[in-house]
Amino acid sequence: MAQKAWVGTTYGAGWLHRALIILLKVVDVRLIYAFAAVFVVPVCLVLNASRGIAYRYFRQRHGYSPLKSAWKTYVNHCVFATVVIDRFAMYAGKRFPVELEGYDNFQRLAASEHAFVQLSAHVGNYELAGYSLVSDRKPFNALVFFGEKESVMQGRNQLFGNNRIQMIPVKDDMSHLFEMNRVLQEGEILSMPADRFFGSSRAITLPFLGQEARFPQGPFSVATARGVDVLAVNVMKVALKRYHIYITPLNYDKQARRNEQIDQLAKAYVAELERVMRLHPTQWYNYYEFWIN
Repeated sequence: MAQKAWVGTTYGAGWLHRALIILLKVVDVRLIYAFAAVFVVPVCLVLNASRGIAYRYFRQRHGYSPLKSAWKTYVNHCVFATVVIDRFAMYAGKRFPVELEGYDNFQRLAASEHAFVQLSAHVGNYELAGYSLVSDRKPFNALVFFGEKESVMQGRNQLFGNNRIQMIPVKDDMSHLFEMNRVLQEGEILSMPADRFFGSSRAITLPFLGQEARFPQGPFSVATARGVDVLAVNVMKVALKRYHIYITPLNYDKQARRNEQIDQLAKAYVAELERVMRLHPTQWYNYYEFWIN
C-alpha cells in the first residue's frame, strides 16, 4: 500500500479555532480535556475510520489483547485531543513544563557554524519544541503544510515569531526545495517530518514495530546531500500538563557512498522512533494504514 502524502491541516473551522483560543485564555485546559474525553472522543470513535486503524495498531504492532487494544484506542484518541488542545493553549499564551533529555546534543550543534537537521514525526506534540529548543545563534526553519488554516498559522507566527523561527510552506511548485537548500547552505537549522511524504514519492522500506513500513527518502536525502548532522526530536506528553523531549543524534558514515549514508540515516531514525513509541505507545497519530500488508 502506498504511503499517504502529507496533508497536515488541523481539523475544524477557523472560527472554532479562534473561539477555542479565546476560551483557553481564561479556562483551565483540564476542563477542556474532560469535555473532549466525554463528549468529543466517543463521537469521533463512532464516525471516524481512525477507530479501526488505531485498534489494529495496538493489536498487531504492540500485541495487546482485544480488550486492551480497544481501551488503548480510546486512550489514544483522548491523548491526541489533549495534544491538539495544548497547541491552542500555547497560542493563547499558556506554557507547559518541559523535561529535556539530550539537550546537550542540541546545544552543541546550535553553537557550531554548521547547519543541521531535526527530524520529527506525527507523534506526541512536536510543535511544543518551538519554544523549548531555541538557538540565539541560528535561525530555525520548519517545513509546514501550505494549506494549513489561517487561525493555526497566525497562532504559530505569534508563538514563534520572537524565537527566530521561520516556516517553510510545502508548495506544489516545489519552491520549498530552494528554501531548504538556502537554509542548509547558510548554516541554519532545518526541521522536517520524516514519517510523511511531501513532494517526492521515493521511499525506503524498513522494519518498524515488527512489520515493514515505507518512510520518505526525502528528509534523509536532504541531510546527506550536504553531510550535515541530524537530530531526532520527539516531544511526548508524560502528564496532564507536562512534556518530555527526547533529543537523539542520528549517526551515519559521512564518508560512505551516498546511498549507504541515506540507508544508515533512515535506519537510525526508524530505530529511535520505535524506541520512543515503545515508551509512549498511545501517542501514535498516523491514522491510516501505515504498514505494508
